[in-house]
Amino acid sequence: MKVLHVDVNHPLIIEQFKEFGFENEEDYTSTKEEIEEKIGEYDGLIIRSRFTIDATFLDKAKNLKFIGRLGAGLENIDTKYAKSLGIFLAAAPEGNRNAVGEHALGMLLSLFNNLNKADAEVRNGKWDREGNRGVELEGKVVGIIGYGNMGKAFAKKLKGFDVDEVICYDIKGGVEDENARQVGIMELHQRTDVLSLHVPQTASTVGMVNSDFLNKFHKNILDH
Repeated sequence: MKVLHVDVNHPLIIEQFKEFGFENEEDYTSTKEEIEEKIGEYDGLIIRSRFTIDATFLDKAKNLKFIGRLGAGLENIDTKYAKSLGIFLAAAPEGNRNAVGEHALGMLLSLFNNLNKADAEVRNGKWDREGNRGVELEGKVVGIIGYGNMGKAFAKKLKGFDVDEVICYDIKGGVEDENARQVGIMELHQRTDVLSLHVPQTASTVGMVNSDFLNKFHKNILDH
């Protein structure tokens, strides 16, 4: 069986496929159209986010038996059509959750402390102490929408910052843990000071954040 790798990943994945008897081919430079011309030769495809796997691509993948995406979700794959063709889909929902949690916290601290603005100004010889005075996380209520692997990782990172509380909202019930209390959407709107979204790109989440959505929050979450 032949596997095509179109995104650079850890060499271990190549080694492990080889151990299982797969023939690996790596192509990190061809265009999507060029890949489409030869995808019919392969039994498996390993991708990250290089391009979208749509119906046109899948129609040319006559022998494809599985697609492995090295990422948390399958947003760049037409999953419904792929499954209808009998193609097995696999993702790595836990793989980068720690990195995402740290990155989200880093962006929040940068935002609260005006780090990007202050850095740019200081590099240009401007010192605006009052204009760049920060806001502290302590005492804030952090609301998280989407409490899966990524949301949970972010909530865990908030421990030690003396936030008032971390609350979460998810379409699934029973997801709360020791780091966040699950609430209904009304309480989320009423109490949230800081909002962090950790949801996959789906038909129901695309365009979710708009003026109507933001106006439902009792506190002005856009202040900072």
